[in-house]
Amino acid sequence: MNTQQETARIWLEIDLDTVRGNFLKIKAAAAPAETLAVLKANAYGLGVKPIAEVLLNAGAAGFCAATLEEALFLKSFGKPVQILGGVLDSEREAAVANGLILGITDLDCATKISEEAVRQNRTAECHFKLDTGMGRLGILAADAEKIIPQIMKLPGLDCCGIYTHFPSSERGQNEENLAQIERFLSVIRNLKKRGISFRKIHMANSDAINHLPQTHQPPFTHVRAGIDLHGSFSGGRDGLGLDSVFTLKSRLLAHRMMPAGHGIGYNSTCILPKDTRVGTVTAGYADGLPLGLSNRGKVIIQGKICPILGRISMDYMTVSLEAFGDDPPGPGTEVTLIGRENGLTVSTEEWAALKGTHAYDVLCSFGPRVKRIYTGTGK
Repeated sequence: MNTQQETARIWLEIDLDTVRGNFLKIKAAAAPAETLAVLKANAYGLGVKPIAEVLLNAGAAGFCAATLEEALFLKSFGKPVQILGGVLDSEREAAVANGLILGITDLDCATKISEEAVRQNRTAECHFKLDTGMGRLGILAADAEKIIPQIMKLPGLDCCGIYTHFPSSERGQNEENLAQIERFLSVIRNLKKRGISFRKIHMANSDAINHLPQTHQPPFTHVRAGIDLHGSFSGGRDGLGLDSVFTLKSRLLAHRMMPAGHGIGYNSTCILPKDTRVGTVTAGYADGLPLGLSNRGKVIIQGKICPILGRISMDYMTVSLEAFGDDPPGPGTEVTLIGRENGLTVSTEEWAALKGTHAYDVLCSFGPRVKRIYTGTGK
């Protein structure tokens, strides 16, 4: 146990060896397509620097980010970095100057990138972002065969890639996803007839890697692995054998025997039906614990399930220690909030279900007070 862990009130233990193992499983499953690592939002809250280092050494073909700031940090690792969305006018100069791969979402966007590239006497690598069903950003598939040839004539652009994004790839081989794949491939085929082809073609996100293997095969050249790297899923587990890379832990601050009829937490949403031994845990919603766990979630303490009592507070939560009888654990005892212990599990997906959301939201909600502690080497 290191000093950080000994003094932390709440912390994430992140296993870099498991990160590497997950990546290698994804890479093997996605072959012959190459695997891009999506490390936006601080690697989904787990810490971008150590995870990027592991993935770089494990053979990631490149990195993907959401913002200019994220992309500039990843550029230091020496791999191609793509901004998956768009850039603001104020960001374009730096994006072009630093050789980032930019998404072209419309003709106006392409024209501005072209003008900036010409001004800098550079060539900007760009990938056309098609909207084949997401409805968020990109050239509509129906307009692509008209707009893309116009953009290809602009100076200063290396339009070598084309990509799109699934809105619901976790649903697998359903009619919507199959139609979206065909919509995308139809654009590529028709453009090829006009002499326009691409070196990089990608569509698969994490759930598509799991559920839509045709998006790993030619003409697709790359896949984009994000939350899969962490062993969490928005659409249920798959056959890749991925493992959760982290455990979220906190500590017991105190325990008390509380009388029957006493309220627990704000608004007394829990009224104790009998005299009950309760414990106070040093974690709350400011740390990313969903309020939806109130009166419904559980934690693991010394290999025993302890239900959450009452409403979670900003800095604390209360749990039942009835499982320990007259020998409750003392202050400072570790509490597993998410993870496995003695055959028991509290999963990210369980938290997501109680919050009415998905695993991405849970991961990105861990607050700045949550220390990140890394184990293993990832080598």
